[in-house]
Amino acid sequence: MLLNDSSILIGIAGGSASGKTSIARRIDEAFLDRSVVIIKEDDYYNDQSDMSFEERLTVNYDHPFAFDHELLLKHLDDLKSGKSIQKPTYDYVEHTRAQQCEEIKPADVIILEGLFVLENKDIRDRLDIKVFVDTPADIRFIRRLKRDINERGRTMDRVIEQYTSTVRLMHEEFIEPSKKYADLIIPEGGQNFVAIDLLEVKISSILDNKR
Repeated sequence: MLLNDSSILIGIAGGSASGKTSIARRIDEAFLDRSVVIIKEDDYYNDQSDMSFEERLTVNYDHPFAFDHELLLKHLDDLKSGKSIQKPTYDYVEHTRAQQCEEIKPADVIILEGLFVLENKDIRDRLDIKVFVDTPADIRFIRRLKRDINERGRTMDRVIEQYTSTVRLMHEEFIEPSKKYADLIIPEGGQNFVAIDLLEVKISSILDNKR
């Protein structure tokens, strides 16, 4: 379901800590003459403010059901229609949606990055370009370990337990199979400069044709 407008919607999927955000930022930096907005699927985790903190710790955050994809789809349609949105934000320490929202205005380039961007058919059908970041599991685990300890207040034991009990299993069940829907597969994430350059050329071509 592509809406008839001049913006382009790019989906970047891949496993946890595969390099999705790095690629999104590279695209943002490459199009300084255009308006670019980056939407993180993580910000659309379900609101769990009605649950206790202990209950939140038991949630499988690597399953599609952990996300409010209905709200995400509405916001994508609003942006493509030229409407601003009030995007939720997520508190990784409290494991629930934060109280603050962020106003996001329509843009020439809308980048959606997240685990299930290609797994979800309704999202997939809205994308102009579908990208999968294919990074080896050991590299992704090391990156996730560093990120979750340094940025998200996790302990090493908690990161390891979550990875072995849910992250790895959900990746194999949901995320890895979604690679078949990608228009472009980028190994090694943000370090693959050739692939990112090719992606930027394609984005420029689509934008020029929409003028």
